[in-house]
Amino acid sequence: MTEAWDAAVEAQIRGAVQRGEFDDLPGMGKPIPGRGAPYDESWWIKSFLEREALPSDLLLPTPLQLRRRVEQVPDEVRDLPTEQSVRDFVGQLNAQIVAWMRNPEGPRVVVRLVNTDEVVHRWRAERTRREIRPPATEPATAVAPPRRPRRGWWPRWLRRG
Repeated sequence: MTEAWDAAVEAQIRGAVQRGEFDDLPGMGKPIPGRGAPYDESWWIKSFLEREALPSDLLLPTPLQLRRRVEQVPDEVRDLPTEQSVRDFVGQLNAQIVAWMRNPEGPRVVVRLVNTDEVVHRWRAERTRREIRPPATEPATAVAPPRRPRRGWWPRWLRRG
């Protein structure tokens, strides 16, 4: 049974080659990517992340993802417009941390809750520092006065004695 099946498949492939159905395939004549590289067990995950332009953080276990998000909180809240939006952002992150603490999965990593008041205090300080800083203006193009030649520049026989 399998010999008949193999023969039928081979006949279809030969017919497709004779008709030229494999002539204009993408990548024809190009080397196979990763052909000379050593074998990597997670090659398909890496190629998927590259192809879909996804961040590699998705491969991290949940506690490490949460710790990375905690580290990025100052950058994330910097451009938020109101104090309430900062508090909401930190509240959502803390809710995710609490949910993980209730049912921990992955490696045992300490993930602490984010102090909302401290983040709001830093956000206010950053905001006032940005408001106090004078706006950047284009410097006026001042014309420099012509330079006088240095003292000893003239040849000795032209100098006044």
